[in-house]
Amino acid sequence: MNILVVGGAGYIGSHCVRQVLAAGHTVVVLDNLSYGHREAIPTGVTLVETDMADTEKVRRALREHKIDCVMHFAALINVGESVHQPERYQDNNVIRTFALLDAMQAEGVKRFVFSSTCAIFGLPEKMPMTEDLLKKPINPYGENKLEVENKLIELAAAGKIAFAAFRYFNAAGASLDGSIGEDHSPETHLIPLAIAAALGRRPPLKVFGKDYPTPDGTCLRDYIHVDDLSAAHIAVFSRLDKPGTALFYNLGVGKPYSVDEVIHSIER
Repeated sequence: MNILVVGGAGYIGSHCVRQVLAAGHTVVVLDNLSYGHREAIPTGVTLVETDMADTEKVRRALREHKIDCVMHFAALINVGESVHQPERYQDNNVIRTFALLDAMQAEGVKRFVFSSTCAIFGLPEKMPMTEDLLKKPINPYGENKLEVENKLIELAAAGKIAFAAFRYFNAAGASLDGSIGEDHSPETHLIPLAIAAALGRRPPLKVFGKDYPTPDGTCLRDYIHVDDLSAAHIAVFSRLDKPGTALFYNLGVGKPYSVDEVIHSIER
């Protein structure tokens, strides 16, 4: 298949690009490079440098490259920032995603893989978190992703799309050959921050919040390696042949680690 990877120069998108290529598909990356990195795109892969809201350019890319499926990773993801800048997050994560979906409809592209989030569940009332758990997001970022999921359900019900939505927990790690990994500016994720502190590249970390109902009092997170997360996206392609298909998957490993556990592991 010919796959358009929107946000393919970013952290998760760039890892997915490599796995899509390894699976024998043709890849085109669409990225405005506001957060992504040109050097993360493999040699020989076409880059369409534009925003997903530029409908004319997106439609041209879909048409000229005969795209069969769109994978969408181009989102703002900082939960705390979403609380302080809800309009910006609504614009990028919802309105621009809807523009991307409109362009797909106009060009007859019906397969869509969406990077959603476990934040749509809010504070879960039971564990483990299953796909059918009640959705009660508690921040604008989670609300954004749930709004897009609901739009996808609406389109699938009308037979206009076949989609898979992956609710990520916490992506972590880098490619096994070390060629790509997390490179955010500013960095907000625990593992790269802790590694940088251990290497003396930043001040020691300060842990805020020691009164969570956990064994050591610090917050728990479920981490999944970015390569494992990427593999799930490739595996779902074969299930998107029929318009109307609506698939949801929670992507984690089912074993949480606390902030202190992560820091102590890196200290060792």
